[in-house]
Amino acid sequence: MQPISYTRPRSIDDAIAAHARAGNGARYIAGGTNLYDLMKLNIERPSALIDVTAIDGLDAIDTAGETLRFGANARMSDVMTDPVVENEYPVLSEALWKAASQQLRNMAAVGANLLQRTRCMYFRNGYGGASGGSAEYPCNKRVPGSGCAAIGGLDRGQAVLGVSEACNAVSPGDWPVALVAMDARVEIAGPAGRRSIPVADLYRLPGDTPHIEFTIERGEIIVGIVVPRTRAGMRSTYHKIRDRESFAFALASAAVALEMTDNRIDAARIALGGVATRPWRAGGAEAVLAGQELTEDLALAAGRAAFEGATPGRSNGFKVELGARTVADAIMIAARRTP
Repeated sequence: MQPISYTRPRSIDDAIAAHARAGNGARYIAGGTNLYDLMKLNIERPSALIDVTAIDGLDAIDTAGETLRFGANARMSDVMTDPVVENEYPVLSEALWKAASQQLRNMAAVGANLLQRTRCMYFRNGYGGASGGSAEYPCNKRVPGSGCAAIGGLDRGQAVLGVSEACNAVSPGDWPVALVAMDARVEIAGPAGRRSIPVADLYRLPGDTPHIEFTIERGEIIVGIVVPRTRAGMRSTYHKIRDRESFAFALASAAVALEMTDNRIDAARIALGGVATRPWRAGGAEAVLAGQELTEDLALAAGRAAFEGATPGRSNGFKVELGARTVADAIMIAARRTP
């Protein structure tokens, strides 16, 4: 059994200081729904856990101002049922209630959810050596340079957008996809101070270093999420297609928010999940819709534009057409919603 120290700081500054003292083996923990899972698989082997749940105000939800602000420790279930989120930004509410199970939504924090790691079967059952598991399944995320068993292997659930020769694992989240569509920003605190970046910039493409998944630096902690107010919020949806109706990751999903005048689309925001190596903003699809009268044919054309440049593997080519039709359906669902 590996010994683990446990600290429960009362402030953000104390948490950052505790992380610095603990060194490279330190991990922040909030709901723990992903970290504990990875610890059981020997993927994460922390020497110190820094529990941030006692930090006052880090779970605050503020929807009364010019922006929507969610403290990093706000629970998924609390954010998704907030009256303003539920009624004025259904894309955000739906992305949360279509994720995981009710038990997990009651535990999981919206900040830590942004750092959820891949669900690739080879990553989770992975490479031998120091991490344990079977040496039959190399994974560059677990052991850099060991190879990627998913490329040319069992790739039905893998990505078709943003893949590289080193990795084709899907970014697993629902909530980050909706936030990327809504141009949300993430607030980060760390040893060098505080900064704010677009949620989209939190994620890296795999390239030849797929083990480096996020742009967050060592010792930094997410403290909040800020979503700009927009009239597109009311005409929005998160549409998720999966193998079973609940407690399953997306085969394809689309977050869509529209600004419309009568039946004309003035502007569109579209992001994809379940099909890419990071939450994927579909700028090509948005451009197809801008300034056009909405029809089902136009929606499908936008869906297909979202997958231009897709690189399917051996068994996941169906995701291209499935994804295009998921986008088209989401556009029509959002358009039918009345501001």
